[in-house]
Amino acid sequence: MPHAPQQHKQRYEPRCKPQGEAPDAQRREDEGDLSDLLSELRILLPGAQTLTAFLFLLPFNGGFAKIVQAEKIVFLATFFFSMASLVLLSAPAIQHRVMRPLQDRERFKRTADRIMMCGAFCLALAFILGTNLVISEVFGHIAGIVACTLMGSLTIGLWWWLPLRLKRARKI
Repeated sequence: MPHAPQQHKQRYEPRCKPQGEAPDAQRREDEGDLSDLLSELRILLPGAQTLTAFLFLLPFNGGFAKIVQAEKIVFLATFFFSMASLVLLSAPAIQHRVMRPLQDRERFKRTADRIMMCGAFCLALAFILGTNLVISEVFGHIAGIVACTLMGSLTIGLWWWLPLRLKRARKI
């Protein structure tokens, strides 16, 4: 059966048009922002998927039963944050597909951005706790805490502090 032409696509018209900017240029910029957001999600998802796959296999490893209770709690927290990051990071793409055509593109982008940042936060916590889990098992509890602190500092510094600093300084 041949497909009927797509008549459900609506042109996005911003509520407030910036002075001096054509509506088509604004629409292309809005669509680009959404495309950028979805591309960023495509970058974060493989890291979350890889970590989650590793965590799924870990309890079935023979040595897992030998780890101490504190490490099992760290594992559970790591697993929870990793799974939460997968749900949060995949949500905007799925929501975009379910809600097509978007009625309020700007609102969707704001919501998707917040969901993505929550997913990135969960992924950061999973990376940090995963670092603690691995290093504690290999080198001991103190080394795990040191490595966890370093990974946390690196993640906070590169994912949040530096971009916000550059944004404030208008360097990028």
